[in-house]
Amino acid sequence: MDGTPHTGAFGTHRQRTAAAGPGPRAALLASLVLALLLGALSVLVMLPAARHLRSLQDGERARATLHTGGACMAGHCRVEFEAGGRTVVADLPAGSGGGRSPAGTRLTVRYRADDPRVAAREEDVGGGGAIVLAAMSGGGALLFLTISAAAALSVARRRHADATPDRAPREGRRPGG
Repeated sequence: MDGTPHTGAFGTHRQRTAAAGPGPRAALLASLVLALLLGALSVLVMLPAARHLRSLQDGERARATLHTGGACMAGHCRVEFEAGGRTVVADLPAGSGGGRSPAGTRLTVRYRADDPRVAAREEDVGGGGAIVLAAMSGGGALLFLTISAAAALSVARRRHADATPDRAPREGRRPGG
């Protein structure tokens, strides 16, 4: 050996693959996982949240104070209001707006007469915010599903190309003859 690195075809392929980053199989798997997560968010979280918010459209109305501010869209806000002569502190459901409002902000809520702890901001009982998020996450799921299909096609083509030996055209043969 003369001290210079010798790489065969396998070593060269490995170097090219490592330099190119993760392959199409990794992209396929990542896209499928993202599609599944976004689809689950849409179907299992946001659509039920929209239904829940709509169920409060005919609920009792009350003036409330934002007791605990935070990520209202994720369901981490609380309101305080009077219902049936007593003070109630209720969690706002996932899909609620008003996350930028500070604690102490006055707002109107709708609540169930039989259980005042089930309440939502009056502006949210149409379910619009939750529907928009469901549509966005559903659209994202479809996007990543499309990317997955493209990655699967790429993997299949690469496998087919690797399995098919290269065929060079015969010399001396003329087209059409």
